[in-house]
Amino acid sequence: MTATSTTGSADPVEQTVELAIGGMTCASCAARVEKKLNRVPGVTATVNYATEKAEVTYAGDVTPDALVAVVAATGYSAALPRPSSKARTDAGATEEPDTQTTQLRQRLVVSLLLSWPVIVLAMVPAVQFAYWQWVSLALALPVVTWAAWPFHSAAWTHLRHGAATMDTLISMGVLAALGWSVYALMFGEAGAPGMHMSFTLLPSRGSGPSEIYLEVATGVTTFILAGRYLEAKAKRRSGAALTALLSMGAKDVAVLRASPDGPVETRVPLEQLAVGDRFVVRPGEKIAADGRVLEGTSAVDASMLTGEPVPVDVGPGDKVVGATVNAGGRLVVQATNVGSDTQLARIARLVEQAQNGKAPVQRLADRVSAVFVPVVIALAVATLLVWLATGADAGVAFSAAVAVLIIACPCALGLATPTALLV
Repeated sequence: MTATSTTGSADPVEQTVELAIGGMTCASCAARVEKKLNRVPGVTATVNYATEKAEVTYAGDVTPDALVAVVAATGYSAALPRPSSKARTDAGATEEPDTQTTQLRQRLVVSLLLSWPVIVLAMVPAVQFAYWQWVSLALALPVVTWAAWPFHSAAWTHLRHGAATMDTLISMGVLAALGWSVYALMFGEAGAPGMHMSFTLLPSRGSGPSEIYLEVATGVTTFILAGRYLEAKAKRRSGAALTALLSMGAKDVAVLRASPDGPVETRVPLEQLAVGDRFVVRPGEKIAADGRVLEGTSAVDASMLTGEPVPVDVGPGDKVVGATVNAGGRLVVQATNVGSDTQLARIARLVEQAQNGKAPVQRLADRVSAVFVPVVIALAVATLLVWLATGADAGVAFSAAVAVLIIACPCALGLATPTALLV
C-alpha cells in the first residue's frame, strides 16, 4: 500500500491499496464491484476482471478494512495484500487459480462424458429406444446439478444481493430446461414408452409437453464450462510473465556482519536485507538489491533489464541493479534500495498497474455487460408473453424464451477485451 500527499497542506492524504477480488464470474461482476466502491465518498476504484484485482485510491476516514467490507456487502470477497514480499505474494497467488482450473477441468470432463449421449439421443431419432428419455434424465441430472453448481451458487449469491449476472442467465436457462423436461416426463406425454423426438431448426406449434429439453440443459452447461476452463487457463498464462519477472530476484543474500574477528558473512533471507547493509556477491550469483560497489571488480550481466547481451564492467563506486548476474569476480556491495524500492520491483509494479488499468474500449465493454443481463431477462419474458399471446403452445413459447436466455449469454464480451489488453 502506498500513500501520496495532495498539493494542499490541509487536504487529506490519498492512499492507494490493491485488493484481490474473489467470486467474480463475468465483466458485469467487475462493473458492479467498481460501482459500489466508487459510491464511497473519497474513493476512486478500478476493478479488472481479467486480473481479479481492484486498485483503490481513498482518502479521509476510509480504511482498507472498510473497503473490504463494501466488497463483501456486494456479494464478493476481497483480501488485502499480505505483508510478505511482493515476489512471494504473487507467486502464492498462482495456487488458487490452479485449483480453480483443476476443479473446472473435472466438471468439464464429467459433463462432456454425460452430455454427448443425451444430445445424440435427442437429435437422432434412429437411436431413440424405448424409455430413452428416462435414460437421458438420469444422465442429465449430474450435469445440471453437480457440474453446473458453480453457476447456480453464483446466481443465488448475486440474487441475495439484488444483482443479476451472466451466471443468472445460465442458471435460469439450465434449470428452466430441466424443470420443463421433468414436468413433461412426469405429467405430460414425454414419459410414454416409445416416445420419439425429431430435430428441427425452428419451433413448431402443438409440441407442448410431449417434448423434453435435456439436451439444452446439458449442452449449454458443457459449453459454458469449456469456456470457463479456457478462461481460467488464459488468466494463468496472462499473469505468467509478471510472475516470471518477479521470480528473477535473489532469494537470499550473504550479508557482512561485524564481529571481533572482522566482518563475517551471514546468509539471510532477502527480506532481512536493509538499506546500508553490505553484502557479498560471488561469481554467478544474482545481485540481491540495488546498490553501490564498495570492493572488487567484475562484469555484470544486465540483459534482463537492458537487453544488452554483453556484460558491463563495474568497480568501486559503480551502481548495480538487483536481479542482475555477477559474471566475473567477487563484489562487496552496499544496498541503497531494497524490497519494493528496487528497480525490478518498480518495473513489476508498473506492469501490474498497466494490467489493472482500463482502456476506453474495455470500459465500454464493462458498461454493456452491466446492463446486458437485465435486458436479456426482460426480453426472455417478453418473448414468452408474445408467443403465448399469438396462440402458440406453452411448450413452444417456453422453448423460445429459454433460447433467448441461453444464446444471449455473452461471456466473450466480458473476457475478450480484458484478456487482449492483458497479454
